[in-house]
Parts: sequence; C-alpha cells; structure tokens
Amino acid sequence: MADVNINTWRLVLIVLAGALAGGVAYADGPGDPAVASSDNGKYADKDGNPTYKVSPDGVVDWYTFSGFRRYHSDCHVCHGPNGDGSSLAPALANSLKTMSYADFANSVTYGRKNVNAANDKVMPAFGTNANVMCYLDDLYVYLRARANNAIPGGRPPNHEDKSEAAKQADASCMGTK
Repeated sequence: MADVNINTWRLVLIVLAGALAGGVAYADGPGDPAVASSDNGKYADKDGNPTYKVSPDGVVDWYTFSGFRRYHSDCHVCHGPNGDGSSLAPALANSLKTMSYADFANSVTYGRKNVNAANDKVMPAFGTNANVMCYLDDLYVYLRARANNAIPGGRPPNHEDKSEAAKQADASCMGTK
C-alpha cells in the first residue's frame, strides 16, 4: 500500500466536509477568533478550524509565522505581499473574512477559474506541491490573522519557538528525517 501521510487524509476529510456542508461555515470575520483548544502550540477555534494566537506583546504562534514564510514562498507573487491582492489575484486578507477553512483548502488544492469577458483570472492547483500542502493550516492561520487585523503586514517580528510536534510534522509530510 502506498505511504499516505495523515495530513493528506486530513485535507481530504476537510474538503469533503466543506462540500457536504455546502460551504456555509465562515471565518470569524473582524476581531480575534477565540482560541478554544491548543495542541503543542497549534491552535483551533470552537469549530475546530485552525486559528492564530498573538500575545499582547505581539509574539505570534509558530504556525502563524510559518504561514507568513510559506505565503511568501508561493502566494505573494499573485496575491500581494501582505495578502492585499494585486491586478493578478484577489486580496486574500479580505476573502478570509468570509471564506470557510474547507473552501480555502479546496481553492488551494484544486485551484480556481474566473474567466469571462471582464476577468481572466486563474489560480493554479497546489494539491501536488508539498511546500504548500504540508503547510495548509499555517497559510490559513497567517491569512486569517491578516483578515482580522490581528497582525500588521510584513514579517512578524517575534514568534514562538518551533515545537517538537511541528518539527516531526514537517519531517513526516516533507519526507525528511
């Protein structure tokens, strides 16, 4: 049997759940999505969606910082340096005010097309890009933090240390030891 990591199955379940729910779940919008649970420095809201944690002194959790790094590796060229959009692609900092995690995961995995007389916008599918898919939650929490104005544009100046769980997840998903 092929070696399939748990992140792949988790993504499949998230996308299926979003499709079955009709995409009616929404991000919290403006404000600070409350952290309802934590697992080794990875935070979730009351609905189990990935969320961010920013301390009063501005220190972001590791996954938000990682999301910033991954965003600038693969997304900022089209969506702008801070998720504010460009002539090529929409402002993800606005989109995540209403976009559910399942819809986000689906768009990133399978891409999107908005082609008509007024638009010629195509987002490629990143479903086979490990640098994106292994860090899908990280990308989401970074953009969710931007959407809720929890962090300013630019590189977060301070972040929590990377946990052993995060190191293990990286190695497992990326196929390194």
